[in-house]
Amino acid sequence: MGFVKWVKNLFNGKKELSLSECVYNLGIDYYYKKIAVDTCIDLIANSISQCEFQTYKKGKSVRENNYYLLNVRPNKNQNATEFFHELVTKLVYDNECLVVMIDDQLLVADDYTVEEYALKDNIYKNVSVGDLTFKDTFFESKVMHFKLRNERIIEVIDGMYESLGKLLVSTINYYKRKNNKRLLIKGDFLRAQDDETQKAIDEMFEGQLKNWFDPDTEGSAFQLQEGYELDDMSDGTQSANGNSGLSRDIADLINDIINYVSMAFHVPRGLVKGDVVELEGQIDSFLMFGINPITENIKDEFNGKMYTKEEFLERTYLKIDTTQIKVTDITKLATALDKLFAIGGITINGIIERLGGEPIDEEWANTRYVTKNYERADAIEGGDE
Repeated sequence: MGFVKWVKNLFNGKKELSLSECVYNLGIDYYYKKIAVDTCIDLIANSISQCEFQTYKKGKSVRENNYYLLNVRPNKNQNATEFFHELVTKLVYDNECLVVMIDDQLLVADDYTVEEYALKDNIYKNVSVGDLTFKDTFFESKVMHFKLRNERIIEVIDGMYESLGKLLVSTINYYKRKNNKRLLIKGDFLRAQDDETQKAIDEMFEGQLKNWFDPDTEGSAFQLQEGYELDDMSDGTQSANGNSGLSRDIADLINDIINYVSMAFHVPRGLVKGDVVELEGQIDSFLMFGINPITENIKDEFNGKMYTKEEFLERTYLKIDTTQIKVTDITKLATALDKLFAIGGITINGIIERLGGEPIDEEWANTRYVTKNYERADAIEGGDE
């Protein structure tokens, strides 16, 4: 029973609506878009959560309060991975995300109102996190306000999907219709039109045909009585190639949805589908076009709000190391690390940290070394004496 029938019953004395009578199912086409969007969000959020948020004080790497907040636990109820998943999800769906700091905790706002100004700080009011709404007024310089782009990309995807989704549903429905069983029954149907006779005939056909059409029934028999003929008029039995072509059309449409969503988020479509072909190239592209712009946005906002201009110019700031996203075989790094160490580009501790180990608490491990093969260019006079 649907809503309209329930309204009619309301006037007949029935004022309750059971759960089974009021079920609204989302169209199956919606889930194809949702799984593509959510997969892209998960890839971006998981990648950012693997980054190390490095904090520096006058050019030297330090691990203080900001390092702990961004890498371990931004607030009492979330770890860093959960925090950045929420941040990225809001950033994608809403095109913006507000983060406030309360009692030395970073919190992602669920809702807020903003008064925008041109020459002074914007003002944020009615900031809510979960069931809690803060009475305080927050100024722009005291919050982290992230914006993804000028236009909400999710609205662009929804607009594109209005036509593509309809085409997908139409193709799926047509596929179902072509595979439906259609029987033509010929016989003498001149009979008494009383209810008892009609009920007996209906039970005969429906009872036998129910098992005949059930795909889960391993075997079925139909008792065809004398004077009746049964012809199978189903499209599926007449054109197997046509059905195969239709299923490929549906798969191609789903692939198109994944391709368009991947393009919108700058995520290689192979990563969304789980392809491992040319994986290294896909990850490089993902880092360059999908991750680095977002991490740059996050880094700039945190540096602009958590540090003063004077501190930043003195090299007290935040950096985001995205190199840990890409898993590289240690044997492939050996030659490059050896060359970097030989020219003084990296210390022993630097090598250990990039391999995931803990640094050595020794002065020589933080010293840079240069082989004797290298010398200053202006020191070479040329020619032998």
